[in-house]
Amino acid sequence: MRYPAWKYLLILVVLVVSTLYALPSLYPDEPAVQISGAKAGTQIDQSIIQKAEQILKSENIATHDNSFTNNAALLRLDSSEAQLKAKDALRRGLGDNYVVALNLAPTTPEWLQKIGAKPMKLGLDLRGGVHFLLEVDMDKAISQRMETSATDLRRQLRDNKLKFNSLSLNNNTITLQFANNTDRDAVMDFLRSNNKEYAQQAIASDSGSSLRLTYTDVRKQEIQSYAVNQNLTTLRNRINELGVAEALVQTQGSNRIVVELPGVQDTAEAKRVLGRTANLEFRLVSDQNDQYIDPYTGKYNGQPLPPGTEVFAYQSLDSGRELLLSRNRILTGERVQNASSGFSQDTGGAEVNITLDSAGGKLMADATRNSVGKRMAVLFIENKQKISYVTDPKTGAQTEVRTPYAESVVINAATIQAVLGSQFRITGLDSPQEAAELALMLRAGALAAPMYFVEERVVGPSLGQENIDKGVLSTQIGFLLVAIWMVVFFRLFGLIANLALVINIAMILTVMSWIGASLSLPGIAGIIITIGMAVDANVLICERIREEMKWGASPKQAIIAGYDRAYNTILDSNLTTFIVAFILFAIGSGPIKSFAVTHMIGIVCSMFTSITVTRAVVQLIYGKKRDLKKLSI
Repeated sequence: MRYPAWKYLLILVVLVVSTLYALPSLYPDEPAVQISGAKAGTQIDQSIIQKAEQILKSENIATHDNSFTNNAALLRLDSSEAQLKAKDALRRGLGDNYVVALNLAPTTPEWLQKIGAKPMKLGLDLRGGVHFLLEVDMDKAISQRMETSATDLRRQLRDNKLKFNSLSLNNNTITLQFANNTDRDAVMDFLRSNNKEYAQQAIASDSGSSLRLTYTDVRKQEIQSYAVNQNLTTLRNRINELGVAEALVQTQGSNRIVVELPGVQDTAEAKRVLGRTANLEFRLVSDQNDQYIDPYTGKYNGQPLPPGTEVFAYQSLDSGRELLLSRNRILTGERVQNASSGFSQDTGGAEVNITLDSAGGKLMADATRNSVGKRMAVLFIENKQKISYVTDPKTGAQTEVRTPYAESVVINAATIQAVLGSQFRITGLDSPQEAAELALMLRAGALAAPMYFVEERVVGPSLGQENIDKGVLSTQIGFLLVAIWMVVFFRLFGLIANLALVINIAMILTVMSWIGASLSLPGIAGIIITIGMAVDANVLICERIREEMKWGASPKQAIIAGYDRAYNTILDSNLTTFIVAFILFAIGSGPIKSFAVTHMIGIVCSMFTSITVTRAVVQLIYGKKRDLKKLSI
């Protein structure tokens, strides 16, 4: 009986690594609040911790072991109740320039953190996570769609040579002015035949004939339903981009969406990316820009604006510079098919490379074909909420008041050198972080309507702590019974198999923490089945050794033959099971994927422990005995 030294070394390395990297899972997380900048490129420093501590001290909220890493401050608290109070106090005290988010801070010892060891993520059903409730602004969804409809209607009427004097939009109502009733009737007939989304109201006045168009009730319901479904899809895409596994995203009622994120290490980033309702609009700079914008100061000179134009801040809100843009949009971020961030070869600054869909590419080509030499602006629009607090004079209670508003900034205005198509780039961004976040949001899809955070809290395990405790207890009892059974039936070899099972579980925990997989209840089921398969492999080996000894083989020959002849059977059974688990992972979702991942990892680990580890231990016990007469099996 000989066993290579390199296998002993391999087993020792695996055992040490598995033990070290499985240890963090024994240290539970504690409640915390995280503070970061409101924008991806915003830099904050260590002083934010001192400012936050002063705010919390005034509210009699104690913190400990506060830290500042990765441009964010993390303040640890003693309980979930203190966590919620601290979040509200910091949000009031710090203002809108910071994002204050709930978090769960690891308590892993520093020496384990230095070697990269981190606890395994647990799913919502086992540990809980962060709960967000977002509300879709239905009024804004209708008004945004009405703006698009007004632009499309103006183009349709001109393409079909239908006469009208003017088209205006106010309070979600399109008003068309005509020179006479004949022109108005022609437009009404056209809309009845080609566009049935409007409710028409003909009005006669001294100034001539007019027509008012509003959305029908059916059309409003369609827009609202689309807004919720589109936002739901976009949120899921953004969560996938963040790399959060086992997330829950679902509707609640007619206009709200629930998002629950387990194991999120940067909840401030998640909150900023999920709630950020940003979009791009591509517009032409007005030919009259130089007449209304002072060339020296870059500011609007205050004269009445020409029809069909708007003034926006240029480069940043506080730059003091402005641009006069055409009100008509060439296209919006909804036409973006793909987006990636990078660095410009010309200026070295951050940029976003844009790929439009086929319809967007056609719109861009049509708009720029006759505009070569003119400037095209990229307008960045972000819908936000200003949070203020009103104190009741009678009770002294503070009520939170949310006021929606929009920030619109021209981030880039470049001269059109040639007809543009489906691919181009946006420059002029403040930082690489801002470019990466903009690319993420465009890549994940545009939100159909703004959303605002209505509620944020840390949720407990969805299964209930009592059910989780019972599940863990049943697993422990099952493992103990299996271990006793193995020792009773196979004696020392059964004890060796139990040792291999412990190492197997440590390896599974280590691999899952390395790949960032979340452990949920279906994942525990996968681990339990893996334990059964690992025991089954050792049962095959032990029974094979017994048979060899019955057929007259010596103890050492029986050990060698038992492992060699049982190997093919164990490999075949594990391989077929691995294939099934892989298919479950490929076509399944949610709990099915969680089960499949842990099961596949467990199969690979059990192959190593059931064959290699147990064989090495048996070699250490029996390998050097010359007069071996019998085995403890």
